[in-house]
Formats: sequence, structure tokens, C-alpha cells
Amino acid sequence: MSAPPSARRRTAAALAALAGVSALLGPAAARAEDLAARYVALGDSFTAGPFIPHQYGDPALCLRSRGNYPNLVAEALGAAEFVDASCAGAESRHMTEPQTLALDTAPPQFDALTPDTTLVTVGIGGNDLGFGEIVLKCLAVSVTDLTGDPCRDHYTDPQGRDELAQRIPETGEAVGEVLAGIRERSPGATVAVVGYLELLPSEKGCLQVPYATGDIPYLYGVWEDLNAVIEKEAAEAGAVFVDASGPGHDMCAPRSERWVEGIFPTRPAAPVHPNADGMAEVGDRVLASLGVRAGSPLA
Repeated sequence: MSAPPSARRRTAAALAALAGVSALLGPAAARAEDLAARYVALGDSFTAGPFIPHQYGDPALCLRSRGNYPNLVAEALGAAEFVDASCAGAESRHMTEPQTLALDTAPPQFDALTPDTTLVTVGIGGNDLGFGEIVLKCLAVSVTDLTGDPCRDHYTDPQGRDELAQRIPETGEAVGEVLAGIRERSPGATVAVVGYLELLPSEKGCLQVPYATGDIPYLYGVWEDLNAVIEKEAAEAGAVFVDASGPGHDMCAPRSERWVEGIFPTRPAAPVHPNADGMAEVGDRVLASLGVRAGSPLA
């Protein structure tokens, strides 16, 4: 079973301290302007920004946006060279394997890495956990018990073992392998590992999130556990962890305060994905984690 929220918060606090130490040992040793020489962005749809204007790049079905956080970070840094290799639907294995899309194939994202790369941001792990499957399955079973927790029941076997809780450490191992692969290919790069935006409120849902009442805190806990294991791997790899959490900006937040769109988006973005405001917030947090003030391009 998943740990209680209080235990997860204590774990997250401890991991944050570790990440702070790794941040001091990593980017603090480099001059900020050195980050701008060659920047490579890796990741899944929470990095690419599906349907946020304006879409660009090849393959087109990677659904990268000019408004995603890598583009915002590259602009703020004044990056001399910038490669956005992110792609919607990517899993950790697509760092080293081609990713098959409906009408095309995306090359392995690690192909973008070079020995002279100075900055790498990476946002990965959600699809290893099964993000799309979880969103759809929990939505489908919610109608069977709107006041219960049918999604938790679905992922819990008769012996009480939670399948999603079991996937968390496996996802962490996959993220750890990605970070090791980045370090091998770009040994001099500063690496920033970006966590996932808060999708749900911690206790109560809304019309934008038509899940069963009891599954809201359950799914919130899954999000907490995913970010915690990503943060742990970042700390162990000597990378910077970028905390993207922020209560009050989830799918249930007022439209003007929402960073993630709901099942039925009200702004240009994929369902249950960041909108332009969410990307801007993550971009600011990446810059802050790197010691760069938002809105102040480097000379």
C-alpha cells in the first residue's frame, strides 16, 4: 500500500535536502553563462507541450511547442545552440531507442547529446509509470462507484498489493539509468531533472476531474510518490531537481490560476497536460534552480 501523505511529505523533505546538497556540488561550481553554450532538452509530453501554440519541429507528432519550458529557458539563457529532443509519449527507453509514432519515427533522444553539451534538462518517468493508462482507467471505473475508490481497487490485488506503488521504484530505476546515460555522453553538462506539475488537489475533485471521490487522494499520493522517487534519483546522480509542485494550480483551480488543463481543456493544451501558464512557471523554476533570474537573459 502507498505510504500516508504525512510520511510522503517527510520523505520528500528529506529528499529535498539531498537535492539541495547536489545542487551545491553541481551547477554552483560552473559559471551561469557557461550553461548557454549548448542546451539540450529531453523529455515526454510534459516537456514537449502538446497543442500549446505554436507547434513546431520534426517529427510533427512529437507535438513540441515554441511555448514549452525548454524554449523559454533557452531564450532566457540566450543559448548559443539549443536542441529540443522532447517528444509526446516518450518513455525512458526512448532515450536510447527510436520512438514509433503514428506516421513517423522519432530518433533516440540521446542522439542530441554531445560531449560539449553544457546544459541538459530532462522530464521523464510519467509514461514509465503508465500516465495515460492511469488517466483513462481511473476515469472509466469512476462511474462504477462515484463516492468510493474504484481506481485504487482496480490497482490493488486480493493480497492488498498496490500495483502502482510497485511501479514507482521501477520508474525510479529507469530515471536513474537515464541520468547515468546523460552523464556518460555529456560529462561536463549541468543536468536539471524536472518534476511533474500538480495534477489534482489533495483531497477533493471537481467537474474538470470526474474521478471517484476516494480516488482523488489516492491519485494525489501516486503523484507525490512519483516526484519523490525522481527527486531521489536526481540527488543520487548529482543533478538539480526542479520542483514543479504548487497547490492551487491543478486541474480544479480557477481557469486563470490553472497550470494543468482538465479532461476537457478550456485553453490550448492537451487534456491533463500543462498549459502555457504551467510551462512558463516551470521555465521560471528551472532558471531559478540554475541560479538564473527569470526575465534576465545572460550576457
